[in-house]
Amino acid sequence: MRSNIFNLICVLLIPLIVVNGFSISSGRMVASPIGGINGGSSFLVSQRQYQMPSVKTVGRKKDNITMGGKKSKFGVASPIVYLGKIVLGTAKLNKVRAKLITTHSATIGDFCAWAGANHIRTDIIKKAKTNGDILGFLV
Repeated sequence: MRSNIFNLICVLLIPLIVVNGFSISSGRMVASPIGGINGGSSFLVSQRQYQMPSVKTVGRKKDNITMGGKKSKFGVASPIVYLGKIVLGTAKLNKVRAKLITTHSATIGDFCAWAGANHIRTDIIKKAKTNGDILGFLV
């Protein structure tokens, strides 16, 4: 007898619990125009279209230290590059840097050919340039 009463109460309360579980809780018990005492379904609310605010672009400032048209970052290897500029001179340093970049790009190309990943070769080279900038090789 007790289990029948318990089962009847559960059957009557479960739909109420499920419906309230899918509704918006407003924190106060006031009827909303959307529906229901808790705010109703969030389906109608989620269908509203929002416009993204427009973003104004700001012109770039021209700084002294640039590589590839943008300001290079000062990183761990930057003191070595500055020392190379002093010892070798800017022209010789640029030749050595170009040779190292060419060798590194060729090594990346060989690895991609070996791994069968030629379709991501340019992405890896761009990532190497980004990492070089972060580490300070491009100052």
